[in-house]
Formats: sequence, structure tokens, C-alpha cells
Amino acid sequence: MSNTQKPVGNILSNISPPSELPSFVTAVVPQQTDVPTESTQQQSTMDEEQSPKRNAESDPFIPTTFSPAIPSSKGTGTVADAAEPESTEKADGGSRMGKDFASMVLNPEPLAEALSPITQGGSALFGWMKGAVSNNGILHKVAEKAKSSVDTIVTTLDPQMKEYINSGGDTEVIVASDKDDKVRPIREAFQTVFGKATVIGLSSQAAGIAAQPVGFEAGLKGAEHRINGIRAENPRVDDHLPVVAVENFLVELFPEQWFEASVIVLFDYAKNILLKTVTQMTPIPLPIVTSIRADTPEEYEFRDTGFAVTIGSVMAKNLNTPHTEWHKTYTSISRSDTILSAAKIVATLYKKAVEEYASSMGAPMSSTE
Repeated sequence: MSNTQKPVGNILSNISPPSELPSFVTAVVPQQTDVPTESTQQQSTMDEEQSPKRNAESDPFIPTTFSPAIPSSKGTGTVADAAEPESTEKADGGSRMGKDFASMVLNPEPLAEALSPITQGGSALFGWMKGAVSNNGILHKVAEKAKSSVDTIVTTLDPQMKEYINSGGDTEVIVASDKDDKVRPIREAFQTVFGKATVIGLSSQAAGIAAQPVGFEAGLKGAEHRINGIRAENPRVDDHLPVVAVENFLVELFPEQWFEASVIVLFDYAKNILLKTVTQMTPIPLPIVTSIRADTPEEYEFRDTGFAVTIGSVMAKNLNTPHTEWHKTYTSISRSDTILSAAKIVATLYKKAVEEYASSMGAPMSSTE
């Protein structure tokens, strides 16, 4: 029997076409470089016809296109454009919004009752705010501290602003002198004690007294003369304004040891308050007092109350310094500083006396009266 061999032909023609890959496979199958057969061409033609559908389903790449945030057909400044998305949403998703509102749980309490813990004056929030802004509250203290800090900065940069910042209030004081070394320390003392006070200096002379009083009694008489003179001559000073007078004097405390000091007198006629004090004493060399006594004539009409030449003029001449600066040149302490310390004592005592007077006037009368 003879073996008849069948023609084999092309091996690739006997292989069935590949089946379609699953949609989750995204890897690209490498193309064959062999010459396509007739069956391969038919399969390619079928693949090309189905490629749009397959690409739409399995192509992992998204084409890049320009999509503006605001379409060119939409306006940016009209009310109609702003309201259009809302109307569209209402038209398209009316059923969805209705469903959302249906699922919401509204608060059955009235609005005023629901907000009552916040709006009531006795609540914790508003109670804290009310207490914070009160006279003793933390916010009030912070504001006062800030104001005090600002005032300190202003007065440091310009010390003369202190009298304007602290002027005012219910306390007004008249100084029986227009000299700055007397008015300034008295003003500072009363503003320190009372917080705010208006202190005005008016010119006044001590009539009927020696130019340089000698002894405590003479110094006190000179201050009283200044107070009486300013109340009688100046119509601005009435009975309801306290008047302060300063008068310097010499005194021999020990044998041949002399001192210079100033007496400060406050008189409030309406409240019947009379206060007196003496400043720190400054020792005076005996030759200076001897020269002043020698320069006072025997016929000097006020010789019984003192000397005709003031201690300030002689000390300033010997120290070659201005008349108002000889204390500081001689002892390193100015006269204003000595007056300031004594004036603070007078201001403190006057404040207590005024409080006692107000308390006595406001107290109810007893049944026996």
C-alpha cells in the first residue's frame, strides 16, 4: 500500500483566529510582524468595525479637552445668570430635593425659645459680658490699664501734658500764688490724691507782714493773709472753693542754728475745713542770717514779724543761681519737691475731711433733733 501524503500547506492558516480579550485586560497585544493571511485580514476587518465600541469600553486614556469653569455663553454680573443654576436644579432635581426635605427633622421648638439660653440677660454668656464691662469687670480694668499706659507715655514724652490729662473732676482748688514752683507741686499733689482735680494759681500778696517772715507764727500769718487777700480781691474765688497758700519763713530751732521752711495752709470756708503743715526744713548758714538782719533797717515797719530782705535773694546771689533754684543747688532737693511732699499730706487730709463732711450732711437726723 502506498503512503499518500496530504499537502500540509501554510501552518498559520490552520490556526483559528484569536478570541476577543476580556474588557478588564488593558495591556496592548504586540502586533505580529508576519505577513497577514486571508483569515487574518478578515479578522482585522471585523476588529476595525467593532473598534469604536471596544475603544469606548476599554480604552484607559481619556482625551484632554478644554472645559472652562464658566461657559462663554454665561454672564458673570447679572442676576439672571446667578439664578439660572438654581432654576435648573429645581427643574432637574425637584424630586430629589423633595425627598431630602422629607427626610429632614425640624426643631419643633419656637426660635425664640430655642435661642433663649443665649438671648436672656441672665445667661452665662451675657452674664459674663455684663460682668466684664462693669466698673469692676475685667474689660473695664483692661481699658483703664490701657488708658493709664497711654497717659504714662504721653506724660513721659511731654511732662506738661500731665496737668491737662488729670484736670477736671469734681475737685477744684485755688492756689494763692501764680509762681510755678508753688502751683505745680500743689496741682500734682491733688491730682495724685483725687485722680482728677483742677488747680488754678492766682496772684496774691501777703499784706501787713515782713518780706521775710521769721518764726512759725509769722509764717502762718503770711499764709493766712494771702488766703484772705485772694478771697476778698478776686471775684472768681467764692466760699465753695478751697484755697491753698504757701509761705516760707526762717526759724531758729537751736541756738544760732537757723532753718528755712514753708508753711502750707488750706482753708475751705463752706465746709469749715482748715489744714496746716510744714515742709522739710533746709539749714541756713549763720553768716547769711546775720547779713539779712544787718540789712533790715531799725525803722522797718514790719520788723516785729521778720526781715526786710528775703532769704532767697541772698542765697541765690551767694550761690550764683536763679532765685527759684537755690534749694536744689544748695541741697540737691528743689523747693518744688519739698512742697510736693507736704502738699500730698494736705490733699490726703482734705479728702478725708470732705468725705466726713459729706457723710455728716447725708446722715439722717436723729429723733431728738
